[in-house]
Amino acid sequence: MTLRSIETILNSFRSKRIAVIGDIMLDKYIFGHVSRISPEYPVPVVDVTHEDHRLGGAANVALNTLSLGAETILIGVTGADSNREMLLELFRNRGLATGGLISDASRPTTCKTRILSQNHHITRVDFESKKEVDSVIEQRVIDSFDAVIDVIDAVVLEDYNKGLLSPEIIRHVIAAARERHIPVLVDPKLQNFLTYRECSIFKPNLSEMAASLGIVLHNTDDDVENACRLLQDKLKTETIIVTRSEKGMTVFDGSFTHIAATSLEVSDVSGAGDTVIGVLALGAAAGIDIITNATIANLAAGTVCQEVGAVPVRAEKLVRAYQELLQ
Repeated sequence: MTLRSIETILNSFRSKRIAVIGDIMLDKYIFGHVSRISPEYPVPVVDVTHEDHRLGGAANVALNTLSLGAETILIGVTGADSNREMLLELFRNRGLATGGLISDASRPTTCKTRILSQNHHITRVDFESKKEVDSVIEQRVIDSFDAVIDVIDAVVLEDYNKGLLSPEIIRHVIAAARERHIPVLVDPKLQNFLTYRECSIFKPNLSEMAASLGIVLHNTDDDVENACRLLQDKLKTETIIVTRSEKGMTVFDGSFTHIAATSLEVSDVSGAGDTVIGVLALGAAAGIDIITNATIANLAAGTVCQEVGAVPVRAEKLVRAYQELLQ
C-alpha cells in the first residue's frame, strides 16, 4: 500500500452511504483537578474546570464514517428527556441526520458521565436501561432500516447490550442485506453474541470471544486462531476480526493474518473499537480487500487513541500516521 493508494481509498469513501444501527449514547466529560481528599469520606475532590459533551456508542461509529466523508444514516433509540435534546443538538452541530433517532419515553437516554483529573479517569456514572425494546419500537427500527436499504452500501450493527438489537432486528437486517449483497458488519457484546449468523464481518475483542465460547483465552496467536475456528463453526460468517489490545488484531477469512498494533502514544482507548468498525464498513462498501481494510482500520484506531475521550478519525491525521509508521 502506497501513500497514493491510501489517499485514493480515503477518497473513495466519500461516495459511500453507511447505515449504523445500534445503541446510541451521550458521553459527558467533566474535567478538573484533584488537590485534596474529602473530609466527609476518603474520596478525591475534583475541582471542575470545564465540561464537554460528545456522541458515544453507535453515534460515535456514525461520526467516524461521517468524518471520512460518507453519507451516514443512524438508527437507534433514546429516551424522551433532556439528554435526548442534548444529543439532537450534537447531531445538528456535527451534521448528522436526526430522522433515525426513535424516542421511547419508557427508558432514559443512555448517558455515561466520566470525571477526569489531569486527563486521568477518576470515576464514571451511567444512566441507562438494558431492557430490550418493545415490539412497537422494534418494528419502527425495522421499518426505518427497510426505508433506506436500497440506497446504502454497508450496514453496521453496533451492539452495547443496551436493549436495541433484539434477535428479531438482527435476523431481519442480516437477511435483508444479504439478499441485496450489502455487507453487514457487527461489533458485538456478549448478549446475542451468537445471533449474528452469516454476517459479513464480525469484530469481537478478546474477552468477548472468550466469554461467548466459554473458554480461557490467552492473547497468543495460537489461542486466538483456535478460538476463531470455534467461532466460525457457530457463526458461518465471512470474516472474523479480533481486536487484541496491545497485540493489534487478527483477521480470519479462511486463513489468518496478524496485524501488529501501531506504535502511537496512547492517551485513551475510548472509542477505538467504534473507529475500527466504522473504517471497516467504509472499506467493505468500497470493495477494499480485507487485509488492506483491516490495516487502515488498525492505524485509524491508533490515531484516535492519542486523544482523550471518544473522537472520530480524521483523514489528514490518518494519512500522516501512515507516512510516519507504514511508508
